[in-house]
Amino acid sequence: MFYILLEEFIGDLKAQRTRAFLTFFAVTWGTLAVVLLLAFGEGLKRTVRDGLLGAGERIFMVYGGETSTSFAGLAQGRRIRLVEEDLDLIERAIPDVDRGSVSYGRWGTSFQMGKTRTNAFLEGVGPDHEPMRHMEPAPGGRFINVTDVTQKRRVVFLGNELAERIFGKGVDPVGRSVVVDGLPFTVVGVLQKKFQDSSNNGPDAERGVIPYSTFRTIYGTRFVNHLIVQPRDASRGPIVKSELYHVLGRKYRFDPRDERALGMWDFIEGEKENLAVGLGIQIFMGLVGAFTLLIAGVGVANIMYVVVKERTQEIGIKLALGARRRHIMAQFLFEAMAIALSGGLAGLVTAALIVIGVDAIPTEGNPAMQYILNPRLSWPIALICVGILVGVGLLAGLLPARRAAAVDPVESLRYE
Repeated sequence: MFYILLEEFIGDLKAQRTRAFLTFFAVTWGTLAVVLLLAFGEGLKRTVRDGLLGAGERIFMVYGGETSTSFAGLAQGRRIRLVEEDLDLIERAIPDVDRGSVSYGRWGTSFQMGKTRTNAFLEGVGPDHEPMRHMEPAPGGRFINVTDVTQKRRVVFLGNELAERIFGKGVDPVGRSVVVDGLPFTVVGVLQKKFQDSSNNGPDAERGVIPYSTFRTIYGTRFVNHLIVQPRDASRGPIVKSELYHVLGRKYRFDPRDERALGMWDFIEGEKENLAVGLGIQIFMGLVGAFTLLIAGVGVANIMYVVVKERTQEIGIKLALGARRRHIMAQFLFEAMAIALSGGLAGLVTAALIVIGVDAIPTEGNPAMQYILNPRLSWPIALICVGILVGVGLLAGLLPARRAAAVDPVESLRYE
């Protein structure tokens, strides 16, 4: 049965090459549109997420603020400034907190090596800063550790772009000395290159990092820039956020409902929002592509109706000779499915080649291109496309096939 259907399909293709090619091309183009739009949408969604995670994952950055309401007899407008001891208080009072770090900061810090001198942002942090903020060192180096903090060592971890400005391209700075605001520091590590489109006080690639105890000793800073807190479980994020206001509210005597008393950068909520926006873009692109493929399906259906009309006498003869109606339906369904699937596979292969080619285009130094030239062809996308193609083939062939099977053999023999 299958071989008979295949022979008839091939014979019809040879007889109507132009019509078959145009139908095949319509399905190929529709599939190509669906796959590319979904691939670029998936790439955009991942890039937006990766850009945020480059600055930190599952964390809260807590800043001191200013009270907006009076509380416990204290007037509004009081300045709330955080200190190192607040992190110990938070970790003791909130069991859901997994790790945390203080962060001091200073703009305009001088970095000098020989005659080369540049200014950058200097940050004083603890060891847990590395996993929370994705500050992974390049091979051969390390981040600030506990011993550095307890002994107040003069060691520095450099952003990769800052290290290049100081030491030049292709030079390994680890183990070498750099003068920071007139004091010699040993470079213990360089940031491994990462994608980051969100930041506080500039990108991590352009900053230096030293132990917070060393920073406090050198600059005599009492108040921290902010605290970084990471919950054990992202699902407990809203609870931890609420507890932060309650715990610090008790210490500094402000209303826990006063959101202006503390500044809060919620990365957990930010990631959810970014994923929602990315998913919305991907759904929109997928719908546009699906409608394009649907139009191609309508074209296939129209062609199949024409085929039924042209082959009415042939269908009548087959029925008169004893062919069953289900065999007639199978013939036209097979033709519609064969056109849809062959055109769809051609579209999938073409789209995959385009994705591979676009993905190979270098995007370094151009953040905009990292969003645009980052398509991702995944198995779910491919399965969705195959499902759409099967649906298109069935819908495009079902009605014409039913019409062909309903032909009256006697009337069809008189049809011209």
